[in-house]
This record gives sequence, structure tokens and C-alpha cells, in this order.
Amino acid sequence: MIITAPNSLSYTQGANLTLGQRIDWTLLCLWFVLLSVGLVMVSSASISFSAASVFTHNDGWYFAKRHGIYVVMGLILATFVVAVPISIWEKYSSHFLILTMVLLLVVLIPGIGHRVNGSRRWLNLGFIMVQTSEIAKVCAIIFFASFFSRRYQELNFGWQGFLKPLLLLGVFVFLLLLEPDFGSSVVLIVTVISMMFIVGVRMFHFLLLISVAGSGLAAIAIFSPYRLERLKTFLDPWADPLNGGYQLTQSLIGFGRGEWTGLGLGNSLQKLFFLPEAHTDFIFAIIAEEFGLIGAIVVVGLFAALVTRIIFVAKNNLARGKIFAALATFGVAILFSFQVFVNVGVASGLLPTKGLTLPFISYGGSSLLICCVLMAFVLRAQWEVAGLNGAEALAPKKSEDKKKAVIL
Repeated sequence: MIITAPNSLSYTQGANLTLGQRIDWTLLCLWFVLLSVGLVMVSSASISFSAASVFTHNDGWYFAKRHGIYVVMGLILATFVVAVPISIWEKYSSHFLILTMVLLLVVLIPGIGHRVNGSRRWLNLGFIMVQTSEIAKVCAIIFFASFFSRRYQELNFGWQGFLKPLLLLGVFVFLLLLEPDFGSSVVLIVTVISMMFIVGVRMFHFLLLISVAGSGLAAIAIFSPYRLERLKTFLDPWADPLNGGYQLTQSLIGFGRGEWTGLGLGNSLQKLFFLPEAHTDFIFAIIAEEFGLIGAIVVVGLFAALVTRIIFVAKNNLARGKIFAALATFGVAILFSFQVFVNVGVASGLLPTKGLTLPFISYGGSSLLICCVLMAFVLRAQWEVAGLNGAEALAPKKSEDKKKAVIL
């Protein structure tokens, strides 16, 4: 069992620490660097497509401008989120569950849910297209973190406590598959199962869950004709380079062109109408082409440092007995790391093609806003645990002052 008993200290006891002492500057800098990389790469990858598109009124900077607006919106939203105490998120976790169910049902209603490329995943709010599966990821992390923090002991006693969260997860996944959104379903399953492992579920139950989930996802992929075709294309994209394997082969050509140091910023050839979705799902291929293997490794290293720092925040919260914050923060780390792994794996030919964005870098309003919300939550968790650490550090000093007063 990894969960520890709550610490009696309150984070408000550390309020006498300065603002700079309670902010995780490493985490903040990594976040801003990734946002900056995203803005630069979206501008580079989309400029040719934007300049030749009637939809964008032949404005080469159309997607760059919109991405910049999303960055500003994400930072504004993050400012509000970071001001919300972690206890509020935990208190209203059940409301997030209801909100998710409503959104995932509403988006399936014809005339309300917006269909793109055969999938009904978006709600048109006029100024922005909201992808409900992105909101579902946040709500799921908050709800299951609260659920596990309150009932983690039930997971180790019989099947009832083990099956309860799985039934709720099954409802989430079922609604996502109706859109259909297979990629988000996989991300959600991996995140929640990882959270269960951290809580301390029995190893037999955990292995059984992995087997059932893996078999179910494999069956869905195999018995869906277009997913099976993607799998065949992934195994040998060069067998049909002008049809089913076109996108992957063009992505691999981009990796090959980049070699060690790349062609230079803005000099990508694949973004000139060769590689589809160059500024969204396959933006990592453009990074590899323009900055080479070295640039690709640097970007992956930035994500690795970010995830490591988030896990460090989760560990600190767990050490101080803040179980909900620790589980939710760990869930954020898993979500980011797995989504990066899938996106990079798809672009490099390691995994079958799946439409998942690269956090903070790919173009996409919903994804960017949700990533900023998650980062704000992590920063708030660090802010509160820093108060705990500060209070604990000041405690010995106060006791020594009392002893001196008695002696005098």
C-alpha cells in the first residue's frame, strides 16, 4: 500500500513564505518553453497551407494567429484555475463526472454535435470548437483521484470495490467510442489504470485488468474495418505509399530529410502539401525535418523533464498526506507522457496512425486549453504543498524560541 495518512498541517500555515518561494519555477519555465516551441512550429508548419487555402482567405499566418490567441486564452484560463484551492476540486469531483456524461451524450445528438472527418466529437460555440473528449480527460482525472483517495481501501477487499471504478470507466470509454474517439479512450484507460496501480490495487486484479483492457482494445481495432486497414498500413506503409500509407511515408521522409541537424527553421519540404495534418497530429515530423534528430531529442527531453517534475510534485503531495492532489497530479503526468509517446510514436512509425495531438505544440484550441488547465492544477498543488513544507521547516525554529523564552 502506497497511500499514507494525512498530515495535520494546513498549507495556510506556510502563507508567510514569499510568492517566489512557493512557485515551482522549473515547472513554469518548462511549460512556457513548450508553449513557445508550439507557437513557432505551428507558424512554420502551417504557413504554406494557410497561404493557399480559400478557407483562411489566403492568409499565411491564419493558424499562427489563432494558435497565439489560444495560447493567450489558455494562460488566462490557467490564471483562474491556479487560484482555485485543491479542496474545491475534490469537493465537487462528482459534479465533474456528471458534466462529462452530459457533454459526451450531447455531442452525439445530430444537429448539436459537429461532425468532422466522420467523427462527431465537437461542440460549436461560435468562437471556438470544443472537443468534448478533451474535457472528459480532465473531469475523469479529477473524479477518479477523488474516488480513489476516499475509497482506496475498498480496492483491496473483494471484487466489489475493484469493479466499481471499472464500471464508471467503462461508461466513459463507451461514450467516447460512440463518437468515435479510439485514441482518447486508450489515453483515458491507461491514465485511470495507472492511478489504480499507484493507489495499491492487488497485483492479481491489476494484471487481470491489463489483460482485459488490452484484449478489448485489440478486438475493437481488429473488428473495425478502417482501424484494421490502419494496422495493416502501419506494418508496411511502403506497400501502398500513395494511398493508405501516404501519410506515414511522408512523415518518415520528413525524418529522413532532417538527418542530424535539420534543414533549418522554415525550410521543411514536407509541409508544402506533401504531409497532411503537418501543423496538428504530425507536427513532430516537421520538427524532426527542420531541426533534425538533435532537435527532436531536445523536444522529447523537454517533455521528459516536465513529466519528471510533475511526478516530483505528486510525490511531495503524497508525502504530506494530500492523497487527492497526489493522485490527480500523477494522473496528469501519465496523461501527458502517454499522449507524447503516442504522438511521437505515430509520427516516427513506431505506432499505428492515431489522431492525438502533441501537448502544448500541436495546433488545436481544445487540446491547448485543457493542457493549460492541467498545468495550472499542478502548479496549484505545488503551491499548497510548498506551504506545508514551509510550515514544517518553521516549526523547529518556533519551538526553540519558546525554549529560550522559558530559560529567560
